[in-house]
Amino acid sequence: MNDAARPVRHVLILGGTTEARRLAGLLVPDPSLRVTSSLAGRVAAPRLPAGEVRIGGFGGPEGLARWLRAHAVDALIDATHPFADTISRNAALAAATAHVPLLALRRPGWVPGPGDRWHQVTSLDEAAAALPALGSRVFLTTGRMGLAHFAHLTDLWFLVRSVDAPEPPYPPRMTTLLDRGPFTVEGERALLRDHHIDVLVTKDSGAAATAAKLTAAREAGVPVVVVQRPPVPEGVPVAAGPEEAAEWLRGILSGAGSN
Repeated sequence: MNDAARPVRHVLILGGTTEARRLAGLLVPDPSLRVTSSLAGRVAAPRLPAGEVRIGGFGGPEGLARWLRAHAVDALIDATHPFADTISRNAALAAATAHVPLLALRRPGWVPGPGDRWHQVTSLDEAAAALPALGSRVFLTTGRMGLAHFAHLTDLWFLVRSVDAPEPPYPPRMTTLLDRGPFTVEGERALLRDHHIDVLVTKDSGAAATAAKLTAAREAGVPVVVVQRPPVPEGVPVAAGPEEAAEWLRGILSGAGSN
């Protein structure tokens, strides 16, 4: 079959991450693909990927399944943040309902090294419970959506870094730093020093863009509370990077085209 006769396949990327933008950039030049990226709309000025973009939710797994059918989606790639577990569960349910192949694109998580003082927890509530015994000046980098879990810690001071300004409830003793990665080790060293930080809280989001704080904390002997990421829904294959996801997609669409 020549290129002119080859059917165009529709790929939906649930995005918002650097990996999702890189994947869209890899796929969009392929004339046999129609690439749509969906962003949740939680960031006021998101970095837009190549290709078609839609912003906003689908209305749960049923709404996503309807969208997959209505727009003739041939493959779904969940390239959302590793902690967007509700979206990932909805994607798994919708893909199963609509009989659309699904892949989860997940950057590898961080691994502690020599000198790291990590305290691994499974939730933001556990992270909040661990803080009083570890320090009093907290660098909180878990995102603005989860600040309510720390609002009761009135004796601690928080430096909160976020892309957009947080909304209450949040800790009463708090300074907000509006910034977006990537961050440098030199910059993170200065931040820990200038704000007299004695404990860091982060999610295991992986990626090099935000890993510099871990190096700075290790060098300064600052303990780090690390919230472990939720598991990928059972039965969903996982790719560690955009190139691997693109290879999966080619294999899926090649197999579908030969049936």
